[in-house]
Amino acid sequence: MPDLGQVVADSGADSYPRIVAALIRITGDWTLAEDCAQEALTMALERWPQDGVPANPGGWLMTVARNRALDVLRRATVERRKLQELALLTEPAGREDEGEEVVDDRLRLIFTCCHPALALEARVALTLRTIAGVPTADIASAFLVTESTMTRRLTRAKAKIATAGIPYRVPAGAALAERLPGVLAVLYLLFTRGYDADGEPAFAEEAIRLTRLLAELMPGEPEITGLLALCLLQHSRRAARRDDDGNLRTLDQQDRSLWDHAAIAEALALLPATTGPYALQARIAACHATTPTDWPAVAALYDQLFSLLPTPVVALNRAVAHGYAYEPVAGLRLLAEAGVGGALDGYPYAIAAEADLTARAGDTGRAVMLFEQAAAAAPAGPVRRALLTRAEELSRDEEP
Repeated sequence: MPDLGQVVADSGADSYPRIVAALIRITGDWTLAEDCAQEALTMALERWPQDGVPANPGGWLMTVARNRALDVLRRATVERRKLQELALLTEPAGREDEGEEVVDDRLRLIFTCCHPALALEARVALTLRTIAGVPTADIASAFLVTESTMTRRLTRAKAKIATAGIPYRVPAGAALAERLPGVLAVLYLLFTRGYDADGEPAFAEEAIRLTRLLAELMPGEPEITGLLALCLLQHSRRAARRDDDGNLRTLDQQDRSLWDHAAIAEALALLPATTGPYALQARIAACHATTPTDWPAVAALYDQLFSLLPTPVVALNRAVAHGYAYEPVAGLRLLAEAGVGGALDGYPYAIAAEADLTARAGDTGRAVMLFEQAAAAAPAGPVRRALLTRAEELSRDEEP
C-alpha cells in the first residue's frame, strides 16, 4: 500500500502552485489563495485514507480549494463576478491536456512576484514560496534568517502587492524587457533548488518547463534560450551524479552513458552566440559535454563572464577553470585574489576548490586538512560525505 502522506505531498508539490496562482488571479487575495490550497492538502490527509486516493488528485485538490474559497467569499458577500469565475474553475485532467490558462496563471504570478517595486530578496523569497512551494523554514535558512522573520517579510511583500496595486499580469513592451532579468534569476534559483545535491528534481523540471514557456512568450531573446540551454545541460547529468550508495560523483567520475544525450543535443542547438551571463554559462556547460572537457575554452569563457559578473562565486569558478586549463598554481593564485580569507571565507566550496588545487600541486598533507575543513563547513549530507571521502582517499595515498 502506498504511503498516503507521500501521495498527498507529491500531489501538493504539483498542484499547490497551480491552485494558488488560479485563485489569486480570480480573487486577488494572496492569503485566501494560500489558505485554501493548504486546507485542501489538509483535507486530503484526512479523507484519502478512508475514501481512497481519487483518480485525479490534482483535480480533487483544486475542487476542494475552490469550494473553500467560494464559502469564504459568500460569507464576505463579495461581488458576483468572482463567485461565478470560481464556480467555473476546474483542474485539467492531466498534463497532456493542460490548458494554457493554468500555465499563464503561473507566469503572471512570477512576474508579479518579481515586480521591481519589491526588494530583491522579497521577490526571490515570494516566488520560491508561492510558485515552488518551498517551505518558509527552508527559505529562511537560505537567507540566513529565522522562520518568523521570513514569515514577516513574505507577509509584507504580499501586503505591498495589494496596497501598491501591483498588477497581476505579464508586462508588455519595454516593461517586459526590464523585468526579464529578475524573472530569469528566479527561474534559475528554482532550477538550482532542484539540482542541488539535496534538491527536489520537480523544482528543476518546473524551472525548465517555465523557461520553455517564457521562450515561447519572447522568441529570439538570447538570454532566455541561454538559460534554457544551461538548465538542460546541467540537468542532463542528474542520473550520473550519484553512485549506487547515493554518494556524489564528480564530473570526471560520472558515467557519461547515463547522461541525457537528447537534452544535450537540444541544448547545443539552442546555444546563442551572444555573450550575456546565461549564454556564457551555457557555453561553459557545453564544454563539459565534450570528452575530455575543453578546459582552456572553459577558462576563456569564465574570463568573459567575470568581466560581466565579477562576483566571488564566478571568481571562484574562474580560478578552478584556470587551475585545470593550465597549472594548479595559476588556479591557486586566482583563488587567493577571489577572496579566500575574505569574501569567500568559510565557504565550503571555496575551501574544497583550494584543497583540490593544492592536492594537484602535490601538497597532499595540506590538501587533506583543507578537505576536512571544507567538510566541517558544509551542511550534513552528500556534499559533506564527498569531501570527507576525498580526504580519506588522499590520506591513504599518502601512507607509505
